[in-house]
Amino acid sequence: MIPVSREITFGEATLEAVREEMRRDDRVFAIGEDSGVRGGSFPIFRGIAEEFGDARLIGTPICEGATTNTALGAAMTGMRPIVGLHFADFMLRAMDEIGDQVARARYTFGGQCDVPMVIRAYDGVVNSAATQHSGAYEAIFAHFPGLKVVMPSTPADAKGLLKTAIRDDNPVIFLEHKRLLRTRGPVPDGEHLTPFGHAAVRRAGADVSIVGYGIMMSQALAAAERLAGDGIDAEVIDLRTLVPLDEDTVLASVARTGRLVVTHESWRRSGFGAEVAAVVAEKGFADLRAPVMRVAGEDVPVPFSPVLEQRVIPNAEGIVDAAKSACGHG
Repeated sequence: MIPVSREITFGEATLEAVREEMRRDDRVFAIGEDSGVRGGSFPIFRGIAEEFGDARLIGTPICEGATTNTALGAAMTGMRPIVGLHFADFMLRAMDEIGDQVARARYTFGGQCDVPMVIRAYDGVVNSAATQHSGAYEAIFAHFPGLKVVMPSTPADAKGLLKTAIRDDNPVIFLEHKRLLRTRGPVPDGEHLTPFGHAAVRRAGADVSIVGYGIMMSQALAAAERLAGDGIDAEVIDLRTLVPLDEDTVLASVARTGRLVVTHESWRRSGFGAEVAAVVAEKGFADLRAPVMRVAGEDVPVPFSPVLEQRVIPNAEGIVDAAKSACGHG
């Protein structure tokens, strides 16, 4: 058990990670839309200009493509940029830059250059932000070879994974759910790094494996508690990084339980849960005692109406129903 001495918010944890890495390495700098005014819209770089000056916190116009390409050039020539693109939906305006340039630069140049850059954005559904501010696109970015994709669920992992991302010599997509920003949790004192490709078993269990990441971890754990009341012992696994994916932990869990429920807030069709299900089907099929179940967002644009918004996003009740079905308790 790593000793902890304080609780801070998810947002404070990421800001702490940025400050520590900028103090450690003067090649690290932050760049993003409106970042120079007050640290960005959320704000992800609050107080950075006061400590490090304008040269290491670059505010850009609202032009996601230009911001991303500027950071790419800096990364290829020895710097280590942290890019703030705010709402994940706006990353779509930089898809040529991210998918065609950032993801492929190292390969294109035959490995002659590193591309140490982190692209941060806020995803997911919150407070009737409506369809153009509520998207989750992790499956799209996981599809591009060359990108690493990170989705923390706790303040401790938010800090540890972001520090690891900043030190990585490859481009990292770092997605933070808006509803997690003010959540509080223990964060270790001192140097804290969380390795990529290592899922966390948040709850041990023997009857069904519930695999997810990001915002759905709270729903998965709540579902596991409800299932325990019905005599079903659920294991909950937090992937933490989608690329690289910790297949071994997932497969080992399914080997113990024989059942799998995969959950994510993003749309069900072609969501990342399908990748997890495919891995288990290919490498752990003999261990399955029931079909793999998916609990995900409805395949519709996210509505503005609060009632409809809640209707289309997954929750603990849906996970409970899927787990009971997998366990033959339907």
